[in-house]
Amino acid sequence: MANAAFQKAPNRFPILNTYVNALSLDETVAEVEGIIARGVPTQHVVVNASKVNLMEADPELAKIVNACPLINADGASIVWAAKKLGIPLAERVTGIDLFLRLVEVAAEKGHGIYLFGAKEEVVAKVKAIFEEKYPALRICGYRNGYFAEADEPQIVSDMAASGADMMFVAFSSPKKEYWVHKYLDAIGIPFVMGVGGSFDVVAGVTDRAPKWMQDHGLEWFYRFAQEPGRLWKRYTIGNAKFVLLTLKYKFTKKGERQNG
Repeated sequence: MANAAFQKAPNRFPILNTYVNALSLDETVAEVEGIIARGVPTQHVVVNASKVNLMEADPELAKIVNACPLINADGASIVWAAKKLGIPLAERVTGIDLFLRLVEVAAEKGHGIYLFGAKEEVVAKVKAIFEEKYPALRICGYRNGYFAEADEPQIVSDMAASGADMMFVAFSSPKKEYWVHKYLDAIGIPFVMGVGGSFDVVAGVTDRAPKWMQDHGLEWFYRFAQEPGRLWKRYTIGNAKFVLLTLKYKFTKKGERQNG
């Protein structure tokens, strides 16, 4: 795959069943600029507790994620685990923060973007919001995330012909990782990033946590309070599994050092 065509981003550390690049938001943006300049189709991911749990149960997903040259720590849970495991991760780079910064950079530097996913009314609203905020922004294409498998060849062909430099994919995990991995080379867009529910936030369908909650690692609790029926399993059972997984890795590494 194209991801393996060049050296991975710097400051990359193994953590649990994956890796993380210990980079600031600004450093990550600089890496993305380099990816665009090289023009090699590259899949980007962010990791959090939920994704680590999914990867633990799905080796193929883990393989896809770990092949990505640039992996950011999206969740406060990853920052917590990094401290427990002695990994020098100073800050998290959330998917939505990186997405919004890259749209701003695209408008400033003339990069074309493609918006893919969510409901038609949502992605159309995101397009309109960005066009109003950034008149110079080149939106090379957009499409909702509802389609049949038979539609995919035409969708991929349209993306490949769009001339975009960056594509943002608003699917949930693990669908976005699998879909991007499958079509990355055929799409040919240099930088392809999964952004989950970010389109819904930009469009005002869902609210993001207040800044003080983001800064104190409580964004997950705000999301849980908004949709407890849908998210209770992810944030109760899932977080407990993540803590146990972190402790397992911590004591396994400690045992390896003592026996080494």
